[in-house]
Amino acid sequence: MKKHLVVALAYDRLCTFEFGCVVELFALERPELGVDWYDFKVCAVEPGPIRAAGGITVQAPYEPGLLALADTIVIPGWRDADEPPPPALLDALRAARARGARLCSICSGVFVLAAAGLLDGLRATTHWRYTERLARRHPRVVVQPDDLYVDQGQVITSAGSAAGIDMLLHLVRRDYGARVGNLVAQRLVVAPHREGGQAQFLPRPMAHDEQGRLSRLMDWLRAHPAQPHSVKSMAERAAMSARTLQRQFQDATGMGPVEWLTRERIAIAKDLLEAADIPLAQVAERAGFGSEESLRHHFRRLAATSPGAYRRRFTATM
Repeated sequence: MKKHLVVALAYDRLCTFEFGCVVELFALERPELGVDWYDFKVCAVEPGPIRAAGGITVQAPYEPGLLALADTIVIPGWRDADEPPPPALLDALRAARARGARLCSICSGVFVLAAAGLLDGLRATTHWRYTERLARRHPRVVVQPDDLYVDQGQVITSAGSAAGIDMLLHLVRRDYGARVGNLVAQRLVVAPHREGGQAQFLPRPMAHDEQGRLSRLMDWLRAHPAQPHSVKSMAERAAMSARTLQRQFQDATGMGPVEWLTRERIAIAKDLLEAADIPLAQVAERAGFGSEESLRHHFRRLAATSPGAYRRRFTATM
């Protein structure tokens, strides 16, 4: 049976970190997982030596014709968001989309997909530094400025650098299920999935003491999700006023404390749904939602699916 072929694009002035993430996820053999792992190849989109960030040179063994065979194509950034990609590359990506290949971008790689017209009418994201430029240059793209990655089925885009790892792990989970995705995340020493958006990573000033109190509060809330929490009770535990707590959370995460806590509870619910066949009522109770109805409401709002559908999707191959 033919293995799933993942092809990473290499180009002059290659984004080394983003490219390395793709190699780490797909190129390494992983016999311990007990699945038929990916076939991985690197395709040069242009002739000549390929220089990469950090002063290294990459020699890619395959030419653009390989894209016609790829099941998944990953664009690990792009050398300049203002530089149009080669027309031949755009044609190859359009052809790949037409025959059903999966197309993925990391960070500025979204501009390649957008230039090919493959994001028109779809939701997409990129690094927060580029979101306004993407929306202005490609008004038919529905830009999601706060998402770490956006899965539109056949086309998946991710935000800057490390968010590419989130997206790539998501692909593994889609292809092989939660068990394999979690094992790969363990090998990488990263979380299987991160909640929240890019706003939490934007540079914002915060006093050191306030930052410490907020961090301790977040850790405590994660450890006690099933307890009842309100803005008042959270503020009292952090020894600050409710107004200060609201401001601190907004500055640190881009959202208020209640929304942040809800997203953390959804992350816990996901882990419970993936780990075992726990009754939904127990999942709701242990994650802090209190009722199945509340869990379903927030799960559909934040995960765009139901708890039952999520469990079936990520446990099918376990």
